[in-house]
Amino acid sequence: MGLLDSLLGNNARKFIKRKDSDAGEAGQALEELRGSLYNDIRTSEGAKRQQQRFCGPAVAMTFNFIAAVGVIMANKLVMKKVGFNFPIFLTLIHYSTSWILLGILRALSLLPVSPPSKATPFAPLFSLGVVMSFASGLANASLNHNSVGFYQMAKIAVTPSIVLAEFILFRKTISYKKVLALVVVSGGVAVATVKDLEFNFFGACIAIAWIIPSSINKILWSNLQQHANWTALALMWKTTPVTIFFLVALMPCLDPPGLLSFKWDLYSSSAIFLTALLGFLLQWSGALALGATSATSHVVLGQFKSCVILLGGFLIFGSDPGFVSICGALTALAGMSVYTSLNLQESRENLIFQLQTQTLPLSKPKTKPETTTADDQT
Repeated sequence: MGLLDSLLGNNARKFIKRKDSDAGEAGQALEELRGSLYNDIRTSEGAKRQQQRFCGPAVAMTFNFIAAVGVIMANKLVMKKVGFNFPIFLTLIHYSTSWILLGILRALSLLPVSPPSKATPFAPLFSLGVVMSFASGLANASLNHNSVGFYQMAKIAVTPSIVLAEFILFRKTISYKKVLALVVVSGGVAVATVKDLEFNFFGACIAIAWIIPSSINKILWSNLQQHANWTALALMWKTTPVTIFFLVALMPCLDPPGLLSFKWDLYSSSAIFLTALLGFLLQWSGALALGATSATSHVVLGQFKSCVILLGGFLIFGSDPGFVSICGALTALAGMSVYTSLNLQESRENLIFQLQTQTLPLSKPKTKPETTTADDQT
């Protein structure tokens, strides 16, 4: 130590001690941050704040847009190229994979805590699990039996269904300007996809039957997250077992025979597993988007996806959807821009109102001026 002290000197020793102290402080700060993040997901309120902090409307809707495009392309690949024409069983694989992944997150203590059972009755959670099985299963069945154009046409009917259902269930109304914007969006999407329509009676029945559960599914996802402190992952963990049970019940009714004779090789298994992973991302991102926005905004996002796919194929891959379809897609995008701006304006007004109510001091009651009486003067 004497030789080391003579070589380094007092200043060097102080520098090393300071560096050790800085490293210790940095490590302590990192541990405190890790502990605070861990504690935040240990309560439903803290987990909800973390979800709102890191996954706002723009992030959630972008995430959902990418996942939705990937799932539609992958499902079409599996059904047409691989020949796996069992849409309900494919949906069952998706939700089973999601539940396994959620179980892994739960085992690693990374799954956010659910709100207390007394805060949310079992009936809404059970109802969400049931309608989610019908909405997802019938969506894949509709995609299997219908053309993409007819599938998108059926999705247009979800918008007025959501508006009507929210009014009946929650007395929720939207402004006249938003109604006009939604009409323009729906009309534009209808014109854009009319060229790809292929009518199939059985497929049309499935598409019509899909509209109501799809609308209720979006409304419940949005309402439970925004008003009951549920996070997307916690809600998925609670409702997925119910969804799996009802998907098993739907398989004999909607899937064709021949599942056991399907040839499972490396190519088909890899493609199906890829769709399962994308299905988990779609379910998660859809729940995040519904929690950050609303059911109607989520439907508009789906229609935006359809227009982008059509215009992207025209601009990038040189496809020719036709002049009428391009005009319809551009009209729909214009309506979406107006709808988005109206939503942003409404959000700003609500934020300003909340800030004003929080910052304005409470008005003090006026006190009468003291008057002197004859007794006081004497």
